[in-house]
Amino acid sequence: MTRRFSIKEIAFQAGLSPATVDRALHDRDNVRLLTRERVAAALEELEQQHATSLVQGRRFTIDILIQSPERFSSAVRAAFEAELPLARPVAFRARFHLAEVMEEREIIARLTAIARRGSHGIVLKVPATPAIEACLASLANRGIPVVTYVTDIAEPLRLAYVGMENRRAGATAAYLMQRMRRRPGSRVLVTLSSQMFRGEDERRIGFLDQLARNGDTLPTLTVSEGLGVDRTTRHLVHDALQRYPDIGSVYSIGGGNRAILDAFAEAGRSIDVFVAHDLDRTNRQLLAEGKLTLVLHHDFRQDARRVSLHFLRFHRLVPPDVTINPTDILIACPTDL
Repeated sequence: MTRRFSIKEIAFQAGLSPATVDRALHDRDNVRLLTRERVAAALEELEQQHATSLVQGRRFTIDILIQSPERFSSAVRAAFEAELPLARPVAFRARFHLAEVMEEREIIARLTAIARRGSHGIVLKVPATPAIEACLASLANRGIPVVTYVTDIAEPLRLAYVGMENRRAGATAAYLMQRMRRRPGSRVLVTLSSQMFRGEDERRIGFLDQLARNGDTLPTLTVSEGLGVDRTTRHLVHDALQRYPDIGSVYSIGGGNRAILDAFAEAGRSIDVFVAHDLDRTNRQLLAEGKLTLVLHHDFRQDARRVSLHFLRFHRLVPPDVTINPTDILIACPTDL
């Protein structure tokens, strides 16, 4: 393995002890495959960041902890890797902690490990459970700033929220769906990955509020806890279609859209309007195939810039009155691709 970086640097990036990294680098026994993979991933991250970061200047290390399907987290990672090297006046280095599913205790363990190693800031997309928020309170006491991304936590526990305003996004989806549906009175299936993601539930509330505001009697059904994973999402949607023959449209907040389409196809059912979130590679393909009506999304790269500005302002490296604009809600249709 390359030795451009010291064992201490590699250990810091990987979140492992220097002794463990030394054993992995020298192919010694009693090193788990997962540990070797973490060391290899840390080296790859360091190489990429070394090639594009500033040669001189102060360095900041931030941790990006995201629980989401890989199709979303990989798009977010690509955006941060493209934008962070452009930040000034410091060179940002990112440690990524990405997983499709993480149990509460694993999230807390990762946050605790980050706090123990030290960090200039944490970008966070995880469920807002009481235990996780209690852990975040301890991070705040240590002076580690947290910026939530896409889904939020209690405001006193974080420095800022970056991402589209979720209730407004839900209202936008309802407004558009009211004007596009072809079968009056047909039910809308609203899918969440989990109600524990505050941002997703905010979108659902905004959607329902907009329907009520217009006096719309459009019935809805919410299914959740599929975690955006295809297998579980498909099962939940299949069950909903068996129970409700009037489902005609879909507002997909939590992803797993190919699985939703598969469940409808298996049931021999069509979809009048299919509104989804996030312009990841799967949704781009489904839009191109004409299987999604539209996608509400935000520019991941612009949001990565917003995150870096929040951290720079916290550390007093940009003026305190620097303007950080809110995230715009963008709409993509098949004709945009």
